[in-house]
Amino acid sequence: MTTLSLTINNNLYHFEDLDPRTTLLDLCRHRLQITGPKKGCDHGQCGACTILINGQRINSCLTLAVMHEGDEITTIEGIGLPETLSDLQQAFKEHDAFQCGYCTPGQICSATALIEEVKQNWPSYVTEDLKNPDGALIQEVAERMSGNICRCSAYPNIINAISEVLQKQVNQSKSVAHPSTSDNLDSSGNPSIKPAVSAAVSGIWSPPPSQSQVHKDQAHKDNLNKSTNNQSQAAGENS
Repeated sequence: MTTLSLTINNNLYHFEDLDPRTTLLDLCRHRLQITGPKKGCDHGQCGACTILINGQRINSCLTLAVMHEGDEITTIEGIGLPETLSDLQQAFKEHDAFQCGYCTPGQICSATALIEEVKQNWPSYVTEDLKNPDGALIQEVAERMSGNICRCSAYPNIINAISEVLQKQVNQSKSVAHPSTSDNLDSSGNPSIKPAVSAAVSGIWSPPPSQSQVHKDQAHKDNLNKSTNNQSQAAGENS
């Protein structure tokens, strides 16, 4: 058994005789009654248990509590409560970005970290320009949120909610970094909020292809056309 101290949502907790096999998810839910993180698959595949460790998102069902002494642990309760919603929580509410709500805490925790990653110019799997990634693109948001499953399929509204807050916060961070740039200010001298790069998503939706996928599809079509032409020529010669 292990003695452990953890900082969760800015509160310090002490544990005596903790089984070292206890996951952070089980500790939060069963020992502390912090029930925002949800147990979905318990295999790190659905993202319902997503929380933040030092600002980075992790699946709490796959990490042991004893690994995180000294870390800053944040669950959905530490991001915002009903009377003090964060910008993302408010956007999820306004865009109706949930139905049953079971996955929503993990979605919001993941999106909170996503926004910080975009601000720091972290690339994703679908990023074309690694030096200047555009994290506001719909396919970027979709890829970066691909570890969080919504079984109610509220993905269009989830993307819209995240994109709204992402665009706003990225523009604000740019205006702070370059306060003398007049292009970032409106007529009143306040930071201007540019419209989202991509149109709102609606209906049954899947993210648009990246440029690399477009190039691959075009190359495949070209190869098929060449093959068809060669077959036609061969058939003409045989006839």
